[in-house]
Amino acid sequence: MQAKAWGFRVSEAMRLCHNLDEVMDFIAYWDEERRHLPVATDGIVLKVNSLRQQEILGYTAKSPRWAIAYKFQAERACTRLESVSFQVGRTGAVTPVANLEPVLLSGTIVKRASLHNADIIQSLDLHIGDDVYVEKGGEIIPKIVGVAREQRAGKLLEKVQFITHCPECGTLLQREEGEANHYCPNSEACPPQIKAALAHFVSRKAMNIEGLGDETIDLLYRQDLLRSIEDLYRLRVEDIAIQEGMGEKSARYIVDHIAESCKVPYERVLFALGIRYVGETVAKKLAYAFPSVDALMSADFEALSAVDEIGEKIAASVLAYFADEKHRARINFLREHGLQFSLSASKTASSDVLKGLKIVISGSFQYHSREEYKAMIEAHGAKNVASVSAKTDFILAGENMGPSKWEKAQALGIRIVDEDEFLAMIGPIAERENSAALSENDDSAALSENIIPTENQTVSAEEASKKTDKEIFITSTLFDL
Repeated sequence: MQAKAWGFRVSEAMRLCHNLDEVMDFIAYWDEERRHLPVATDGIVLKVNSLRQQEILGYTAKSPRWAIAYKFQAERACTRLESVSFQVGRTGAVTPVANLEPVLLSGTIVKRASLHNADIIQSLDLHIGDDVYVEKGGEIIPKIVGVAREQRAGKLLEKVQFITHCPECGTLLQREEGEANHYCPNSEACPPQIKAALAHFVSRKAMNIEGLGDETIDLLYRQDLLRSIEDLYRLRVEDIAIQEGMGEKSARYIVDHIAESCKVPYERVLFALGIRYVGETVAKKLAYAFPSVDALMSADFEALSAVDEIGEKIAASVLAYFADEKHRARINFLREHGLQFSLSASKTASSDVLKGLKIVISGSFQYHSREEYKAMIEAHGAKNVASVSAKTDFILAGENMGPSKWEKAQALGIRIVDEDEFLAMIGPIAERENSAALSENDDSAALSENIIPTENQTVSAEEASKKTDKEIFITSTLFDL
């Protein structure tokens, strides 16, 4: 391939496979051979070896449809369970952690493993002192996968019980019906919940407030300067500067970035609030369905559930969050301090230029996210529809448009419109560069492209792309950590 001819270092562990039997043989070979490699590996990447086929298959929101990672069976070790401790997360979820007798596993010493929840403890029938089997999930995260029960003979071991009260603040734990986790409901006074909520709020994908790492948050928490999100906007340079390890320059840096956070757009503020089940993508969907926080707070269960990909669990969580007067007071406080709680005018502008049209969206976009385009379509009088039919007026298509939609559009003679043409339809093009930063493509993950075939084993990508559309080739290579 071209990359090798250009002087790039490429893998020699390549093979062109023409059927699944050849793929499985290659996997079996490297499952043994990988143990002699100088680097740790956990699987093999399988790719369609045709640029044309890759283009047709396209991408999901997270990864290409034309490549998958096959994971090898994880290495297993046996060690002793010494104790179980419990950790409290940002949402109050209490996670049991197994403390183990140190054991070498996949090149590292393992001392701890997550037990996830009470159901896992019960299903494993764990006892302190048990000999347990440990694996690394995805060769990274240690987990207990079994117990050597035969080793219990003649031993009086204490059965592991899930705790009833928060290990940090002593509050009685709650477990909602259908939930796997136990939760500490004391979100306003439980130390690890407060500090984790602050860390989430200032994180890069949320408010992006630099200078406030975990250690600084812990320092300011211990000094009673930072006990809530609201306290961030009360911090003064002189209060921070006198703290150990700080100074006026560092303090000014923090306070300036807190002030800058007032420019962060509404959808990221929603994400920063830390509403349970509301991640980046859900926050964007909610923001474009309810262009102001007042509209969101006024929405009922039916309205929330009607939003694309917002199920009953998320809708109930959003309702519960805004039903809490403390959270409403927080919103009001943050709004008074300048945070953005509505979409910008350029994103909410409306007209009737598309009135009555039925529009399908497909592909990934450069200037705006799919949710932004859906909001624009509705704001200008049209209706978003999911599938192509004879009643579809046109398709707004980005890169990697779905092949089935493309084929149906061709068969029905439906017009395909790109981003520039669509934006010209609805008026002036607004702030493309800024909007591009909010694109759903930010969340996309692509697998490494350093997969190069060896001589006499594969055809090049250029040659493969000349094959007929019916020919799909599979390439595979080691997936290095």
